[in-house]
Amino acid sequence: MTRTRDPDAKKQLLLEAGLGEFAEHGISGARIDRLAKRAGVSAGLVYTYFDNKEGLFEAVYDTIVEQVTEAAPITPDDLADYAGRLFDAAGQHPEVMRFVAWYALERGDDAATPAAVTQSMSEKTTAIAAAQQRGAVTDRWSPGQLLALVLTLANMWDRHGDGVRGLVPEHEHRATIVQAVRALTTP
Repeated sequence: MTRTRDPDAKKQLLLEAGLGEFAEHGISGARIDRLAKRAGVSAGLVYTYFDNKEGLFEAVYDTIVEQVTEAAPITPDDLADYAGRLFDAAGQHPEVMRFVAWYALERGDDAATPAAVTQSMSEKTTAIAAAQQRGAVTDRWSPGQLLALVLTLANMWDRHGDGVRGLVPEHEHRATIVQAVRALTTP
């Protein structure tokens, strides 16, 4: 019996395993042998697809940006709905939020913004500017300010500990975000 090799599938397994490993341990605590075991591949295969652990870390981040952009595309005429969908996605994939937190800790403010993020933010601010020109969204803030507010509100419950999360019953978290974004963005 001949085994079919599927390099794309193996790379995807490594990206998924990388997400899990980095979400649990960050880049400093992640281990290639554990990551390879998660993926069901040899540790050496990691280096076939990525130069090193840092390269895999960056590839996982780029993949997350791509997936979030596709799974929750911006709806510039209804930023409240967009914020609600981002909140939903974070709840469905808490490992992504943990990874992003590790990314911010590990890379800090000195790191260059990845190209995928720059492109995504540019496309979103352009879409918001067009919605502002149509009168669908307030022009009290710049497109960048609005996007920053929406993203911050959409993720606010994941950014704080139980002390803040406990201020509002959990079943009201999504509605709070949607109502706040609607109030901020209505012309």
